[in-house]
Amino acid sequence: MENTESYKGYIRHKRTFILLLIVITGLAALFAISAGSANLSVKEVVLTLFGQGSTQSHIIVFNHRMPRIVTAIVGGIGLAAVGCVLQSILRNPLASASTLGISQGAAFGASFAIIVLGAGVQNQTADAVTILNPYMISFCAFISAMMSTLVIMGLAHFNRVTPESMILSGVALSTLFSGATTLLQYFAADVKVAAVVFWTFGDLGRTSWREILVMTIVAVAAMTYFVYNRWNYNALQNGEEAAKGLGVSVERLRMIGMFICSLTAAVIVSFVGIINFIGLISPHLVRRFIGGDYRYLLPASALMGAVLLLLSDTVARLAVSPIILPVGAITSFLGAPLFLYLIFKGVGRR
Repeated sequence: MENTESYKGYIRHKRTFILLLIVITGLAALFAISAGSANLSVKEVVLTLFGQGSTQSHIIVFNHRMPRIVTAIVGGIGLAAVGCVLQSILRNPLASASTLGISQGAAFGASFAIIVLGAGVQNQTADAVTILNPYMISFCAFISAMMSTLVIMGLAHFNRVTPESMILSGVALSTLFSGATTLLQYFAADVKVAAVVFWTFGDLGRTSWREILVMTIVAVAAMTYFVYNRWNYNALQNGEEAAKGLGVSVERLRMIGMFICSLTAAVIVSFVGIINFIGLISPHLVRRFIGGDYRYLLPASALMGAVLLLLSDTVARLAVSPIILPVGAITSFLGAPLFLYLIFKGVGRR
């Protein structure tokens, strides 16, 4: 009886934490919608969301603020879930789309689409950059990201490399793709270089509802697959042999997981640019509160990613308003010190 009550308390703690993250996400979204030069109050935002606001507030909320907020939530969920799953299937706490070269590969593919295929040009009159064909960029980003994925998977399958070697391979691939992107920019016209630089800054405000729909479909499909395999990810935490003994097809799980993670990361990166540290740090933050049970770690990490990206974008918009800073730079500035703190705390506990 005592063990049963203890287990119920154990589960209740995890569910309470997830519920708390849902509430924080909602509050962060409300604050992000109301914050800005328009000086909308939270009450005005709520009334507008229920169709009772003024015409001006309706335009501000639904045409300007909401697409950005939804992009932050969907992008944060997708990147954090990808990082969480990669850390499981590769059994490496440093695995994420950025550390394995997936993001840099996607960036090279997007740069190729913009420079060589003409998917992005500079709007001279508005002094801004317009991405002409985001779907071409998504396709090229995915193909390029898969190149990095296949290299990592090939090393793991044929050479039986260690988790540390996989991360080093990811660093090497990141450098390779970054160098290739630099060469493309070197030989490109100025306007196309401007388009690439603008794209790589990371910006949640460039997506329309059509792009958001694509991101949402991919993220929801990926999360559905990840949640369906939550018990398999738990089994992998005890080692590959133990997982195989429990009936898990490790190679198949890894192959499909890497494919879906690459697709999800490529689509998100292709629409919003490079967003670092969200996928890496979100699972580590959540583990410190609820442990490594993927039944709860996966949804909690996804929500934590949404919260972190929402807060980062809000800081990017308000820090030096009316100038909007690149959100990718904000996530790096906030994520790197926090990740170092978690590492030192871990070392101290040992």
